[in-house]
Amino acid sequence: MKLDADIKNQLAQYLQLMEGDVLLKVSAGTDSVSNDLMDLVNELSSMSSRITVEQTELSRTPSFSVNRPGEDTGVTFAGIPLGHEFTSLVLALLQVSGRAPKAEQSVIDRIKSIQGDFHFESYVSLSCHNCPDVVQALNLMSVLNPGITHTMIDGAAFKSEVESKDILAVPTVYLNGESFGSGRMTIDDILAKLVTSDASEFENKEPYDVLVVGGGPAGASAAIYAARKGIRTGIVADRFGGQVNDTMGIENFISVKYTEGPKLAASLEEHAKEYGIDIMKAQRAKRLEKKDLIEVELENGAVLKSKTVIISTGARWRNLGVPGEAEFKNKGVAYCPHCDGPLFAGKRVAVVGGGNSGIEAAIDLAGIADHVTVLEFMPELKADQVLQDRLNSLPNTTVLKNAQVKEVTGTSKVDGISYIERESGETKHIELEGVFVQIGLVPNTDWLGDAVERTRMGEIVVDNHSATNIPGVFAAGDCTNTPYKQIIISMGSGATAALGAFDYMIRNQ
Repeated sequence: MKLDADIKNQLAQYLQLMEGDVLLKVSAGTDSVSNDLMDLVNELSSMSSRITVEQTELSRTPSFSVNRPGEDTGVTFAGIPLGHEFTSLVLALLQVSGRAPKAEQSVIDRIKSIQGDFHFESYVSLSCHNCPDVVQALNLMSVLNPGITHTMIDGAAFKSEVESKDILAVPTVYLNGESFGSGRMTIDDILAKLVTSDASEFENKEPYDVLVVGGGPAGASAAIYAARKGIRTGIVADRFGGQVNDTMGIENFISVKYTEGPKLAASLEEHAKEYGIDIMKAQRAKRLEKKDLIEVELENGAVLKSKTVIISTGARWRNLGVPGEAEFKNKGVAYCPHCDGPLFAGKRVAVVGGGNSGIEAAIDLAGIADHVTVLEFMPELKADQVLQDRLNSLPNTTVLKNAQVKEVTGTSKVDGISYIERESGETKHIELEGVFVQIGLVPNTDWLGDAVERTRMGEIVVDNHSATNIPGVFAAGDCTNTPYKQIIISMGSGATAALGAFDYMIRNQ
C-alpha cells in the first residue's frame, strides 16, 4: 500500500514538526493488512530521519506501537490508522516525539495526577468521525501518564475479535478488559469517569452576569455575544458542541460550503475561548431556582449563581420506547449510521423513521448492508421527494408504511424487529441484525421540572426576546419551542437570548 500524493505531502509537513526521535515497534504477519502496515511504517521511516522501525511481537498482529527510544509510551495502533484516524497517527508521532500537546494545563495536570494502572482498548471504524476524538484523548493520556496505555483496534482488521465481544457500535472502549463506554467521548468525559468531579472546584466562583447552560451552537453563540458586552460570562456544558459533534456532513451552514460536526464544535469552543469566558466542561445541570440571584445546581453538588441564565441544553435522539431498545443498545440498536454502519456490512438492518434523516440513513446503509428495511409509522414518508426517489432506485431496500414498531428482539444481540401493520392490526416479524433509530429529537429539559414553563413535548416556551416565564431566565436553540431545529437558527436564537439577557440587566439591575 502506497500513500497517495496528498496524504504524503501532508505527512511531510507534519513530520518536520517532530522534536525528538520515535521508534515504531511493528508486529506483522504475511497477510495483506500486515503487508500494507509494513508499507506504511517503512514509508514513514523513509520520510523522516527521526523515525526508525523495529520488528517485534505485540499482543495483536498486525499492529505497531509508537515509542521513544528506550521507553514504551503505551500508544499502539492495531490496524492501519488512515481514513478518519490519519490525524490520530500524526498527533501520536508528534506528541511521542516531545511536541507539547494542545491541551489546557488543567487537563494535563489532571491526567498526570491519575494513580494506578489503566489499560485502554478502543474499537473503531476508519469511517467513524467520532472515533478519532476518543483515540486521540486516550493516546494523549498514555503519553502523559506512564500508568496509562491505549491500543486503537480497527474493527475491520480484527473482525473476529469484534464479533466475539458482540461489538456493534463504535467507538467502544474497554478498560482493563471490562467495558468502559461507547460512543463519542471527549477527554473531559473520560476524565470525569475516571476521577470524581469535586464540587469544591466551584466554591469560590463569583456570581456571573450571564451563565449559559449548554455548549452547543446556541450556547456558544449566547456566551460569545454576552462576553462581547464586557460582562462576566460563564458557560457550563456536558460537552462543548453538543449534538453537532454527532453530525457528519454539514452543507447548509451559510457561507461554508461543507464542514463536519466535530470541526464546527472545535471552532465554537476556540471562538469562545477568545473572550475570557469561564468554560466548565463535563458538567451537567441538575436544578434551577430563582432567588435573589438565579441558582443552577450541578450534578456534582456545586451551585453556580448568576444575575441571568440562558438555557441552551439542546436535544437528543428520540427513543422508540419499546421492549428491547435499551437492552440491545450498542448490541444492534444504533443511532448513528455514519459511525456504526460499517459494522453491519453484509447484514440485514432496519431504519425506523421516514423523515429526511431516516431516508438518508437508509440510502447510506444500502451501500454497506445486505438489505435495508425502512419502517414508517405514518401512511406516507415525510422525507423530501428527491431522497425518496433515490431510495426507491436502490435494489436492496424495502419501505413499510403504517408500521408501528412493537419490539426489538434478540438474546445477546439483536436478531429481529416486530411491528404492527396499522391497517390490519396484524403483528409481523423481520429477521435482521441491526436497527437504526431515526425518529427525531427530544429536548434536554427534564432536569428543569416545573422551574420554567414547557410545552407538552418538553420544549421551553420563549417569547421573541428568548425570555422564559421566569424573569432573568432565557432559553435558546433546540430545547425551546422555536420552530425548525437547525444549527444556524440555534446560533441566531443564542444571540437573541444574550441580547435579551443584557437588555434585562440594563433595565432591572
